Amino acid sequence: MTTLRFKKINIDPYVPGKSSITKIQKVVKLSANESALGVSSRAKKIISNKNFNFSVYPDGKSQKLIKQLSKKFNCEKDKIICGAGSDEVIQMLCQLFLNQKNEVIVPQFSFLMYRIYAKIAGAKVVFAKEINFKISINEILRKVTKNTKIVFLANPNNPTGTYLNKFELITLRKKLRKNILLVVDDAYAEYMQNRDYKSGLDLFRKKKNVFILRTFSKIYGLASLRVGWGYGDKKIISALNLIKPPFNINEVAQLAAVESLKDKKFVTRSVQHNAIYASKMKNFLNKYNIGSNEISANFLLLDFSKCKVQAKYFYKKLKMKGIILRSTEYGYKIKNMLRLTIGSRIDCLKFMRAVESIFKK
Repeated sequence: MTTLRFKKINIDPYVPGKSSITKIQKVVKLSANESALGVSSRAKKIISNKNFNFSVYPDGKSQKLIKQLSKKFNCEKDKIICGAGSDEVIQMLCQLFLNQKNEVIVPQFSFLMYRIYAKIAGAKVVFAKEINFKISINEILRKVTKNTKIVFLANPNNPTGTYLNKFELITLRKKLRKNILLVVDDAYAEYMQNRDYKSGLDLFRKKKNVFILRTFSKIYGLASLRVGWGYGDKKIISALNLIKPPFNINEVAQLAAVESLKDKKFVTRSVQHNAIYASKMKNFLNKYNIGSNEISANFLLLDFSKCKVQAKYFYKKLKMKGIILRSTEYGYKIKNMLRLTIGSRIDCLKFMRAVESIFKK
C-alpha cells in the first residue's frame, strides 16, 4: 500500500466574514470591510466591456497597472509588484524571506494572513501584546531576537481600527535592527483623515528595509477581482518577480484597477461617506453603551463590556434580521466584541433600525 506523505502545517485556516444566511435572500453584509459605495463608474465600464478576448493570457507583468500606480502615487515603476490581492504579495514575501530558522513578529490582534503565510513558510510566529487594542512599539521591540526576520503590521490595524501615528511608526523603524524587514500594510490608508497619521508609503518610499502593501479590495471596491500591490526595494521586487505566478492578475482586474485609480471623485465620495456614517454609527451605538475605537478606517470594533447585552446575543439577533457582522472570537480570539463595516446609507439605516428593535424588547 502506498502512503503519500506531505508536510503537516499547524495553522488555523482563515475564516472570512460570513456572507449568507439560510432562508434569507437579501442579506446586509457588514462583515468584510468592503466598499460602501461599490465600484467606480469608470471601472464598471471596463468590467461590462464585451470585447475581451478571454482565450488570450493577460499581461503577466501588469505593465499598464504598474504605470498608472507609478503616476498616481509618485512611485518608481521597478519598485512595484502586483498580486492577486495584497495577500498574494504577503505570501510571496514569506516564501522569499522565511525558513524554519526565522521568526516573524505580528501584533496580538492583526490580519490573520500574516501568521498563516509565515507558518506555511516554516517560520515561528511571535505575538506582540497590544495595549488597549493598539499596537505597542515597545512590545514589538521586546519580542525581537537574533532570529527575527520580518515584522508585519497593518496601519490602521484590522480588526481593532487603532493606528500608530507618524512619530510612532518612524520610531519603530529606527529602533528595529536594520536587517529586519518592516512590512507596513496600508490597506485602509485612503480612509484615514486623522492629522497625526501618515501612510507607510508616504513615510518609507525610499527605505530599503520597509515594504509597503496596498489593495484595491477596500476603497476601490474590487474585492472580487483580487488586485493588490507591494512597494519595496528594487532588489526585493526583482527577487519577488522570479517567484511570482506568471499570469496572477486577470486582464479585467488589471484594467478595472487602472480606471479606478483615475476616478478621484469616487474616492473622495467614499471617504466623505465613511467619515459621515462612521461618526453616525459610533454616536448611535454609544446610546446603548456599545463602545468603539476612534474613527479611522471603514469599520468599528464594537465593545460590549458596558452594554446590557453580550456580543454573541447581539450578533444572533442581527443575523435573524438578515444583518451580518464579523465575530472576533474566531481567529482573532477577542471576546465580547464584534467588527462592524461602515456600509452604504441604506445598509447603515437598516442596521440602526434593527439595533433599536433589539433594545426595545
